[in-house]
Amino acid sequence: MKRRRESETGSEIRSAIEEISLVAKIKSGDDDDRVALSIPKPLLSVCRLIIQLLDKIGPTMAVLRQDIYQNIQRIEKLYETDPTVYSTLVETLKKEVNEGSARKGNSCSKAILWLTRSVDFAVALLQILVKDPEKNMEQAVEESYNITLRPWHGWISAAAYKVALKLVPDNKEFIHLLMAKDESYETLKEEIHTLTSLLVPYLEDIHANMRSYGLERLKST
Repeated sequence: MKRRRESETGSEIRSAIEEISLVAKIKSGDDDDRVALSIPKPLLSVCRLIIQLLDKIGPTMAVLRQDIYQNIQRIEKLYETDPTVYSTLVETLKKEVNEGSARKGNSCSKAILWLTRSVDFAVALLQILVKDPEKNMEQAVEESYNITLRPWHGWISAAAYKVALKLVPDNKEFIHLLMAKDESYETLKEEIHTLTSLLVPYLEDIHANMRSYGLERLKST
């Protein structure tokens, strides 16, 4: 059975560009280089779009999908308890660090960190595929994983990803899944370049704040 294609409304790539562009516009009019972190919505929205892409690929990346979904739910649940206090990523980090809960397994600080690393992985994979569209998909995924997620995974998580690597679709099928209806490959390349150019500085801001709170090097099991 063919996997469901994206409808006429456009691809996940285009939707992600729209979301992250709002951050870029706000940053351009503010002196604070980290103003983007006052808005949690773009990070969560981009992560939801990654889930949609993973759903298109199928069950092979179920571990990553489940991690992203659970972390999104954790942040949203905390936000609902007090939207005023938890309306920003920075305030969430600050509050949990002050309470001594930021390093605990169920903290939103760790959820933010792992969501950011998941987007790092997606960005790295897209950049590799655009640079070398003929690259073996398994090799592209493994390379992206090794430079973004593998340094922070324990042996259990690493073993799960190693199994998933053997089941990813080929690169042509994956690129086809990324395209909106009637979209050309050249247009897709331009959109990926736009998206990654917007995402990289946003992700760097989040990592900088994680470092400032001593949370950047937290690992999983």
